[in-house]
Amino acid sequence: MTGQDHGSQGSSHRRILLIEDDLSIAELERDYLEAAGFSVDIEYEGSAGLNRALDSDGAKAFDLFVVDLMLPGIDGFAVCRELRAKTEKPILVVSARSGDSDKVRALGLGADDFITKPFSPAELVARTRAHLERYDRLRGGGEDTVIISGDLVIDTGKKAVTAAGRLAPLTATEYSILVLLAKYPGRIYSREEIFEKIRGEGVYGEVSTVTVHVRRLREKVEADPSNPLHIETVWGMGYRFVD
Repeated sequence: MTGQDHGSQGSSHRRILLIEDDLSIAELERDYLEAAGFSVDIEYEGSAGLNRALDSDGAKAFDLFVVDLMLPGIDGFAVCRELRAKTEKPILVVSARSGDSDKVRALGLGADDFITKPFSPAELVARTRAHLERYDRLRGGGEDTVIISGDLVIDTGKKAVTAAGRLAPLTATEYSILVLLAKYPGRIYSREEIFEKIRGEGVYGEVSTVTVHVRRLREKVEADPSNPLHIETVWGMGYRFVD
């Protein structure tokens, strides 16, 4: 099904690409998303889905990607890795594989969320809305601030982060966590508090994913991620930003 050009707000013009090899699941997801006002395209194979997402129109046309892990051709891990290298837009991974290692790997490759099958289609809609709203909020207006800590520069006006003079390619989730911590240096945030701040109360998800996002964030902004200077772990309590 072909969608229309998307606008900046609302779901009626937001376009989603589903990369899912199970026809019945893909059609069910599409029906629920379209009922919620989204425009949905489907690809049933990994390579085709990636090509569709990254062709001359796809990178601009699609607002969010839903990727299954077990795909013919190239698997969802590879799709996720290639997508994240080219776009900052939200990526939701869905899979019947519920092991922690799969979740950690998918999030480490840049996915914003991991949804375990079977799940309620309404949950997919809720998470899709939540991620799009956060992406819009992070890329939208608001008070512009430049936070400088050593070689780390966070420009909230440009929504850009540089570390040691190099642009850090953060996902929307990673950027949200960094700004949350950096705006209140020294304040300790528990994983639960961070999760609530970046997801919003009432939104589905798992608090444990915060650990993976923080680790991924450190790899991008810390000179030595194993000995971080900016994002400190306070054992048994959470994380804080050290200015």
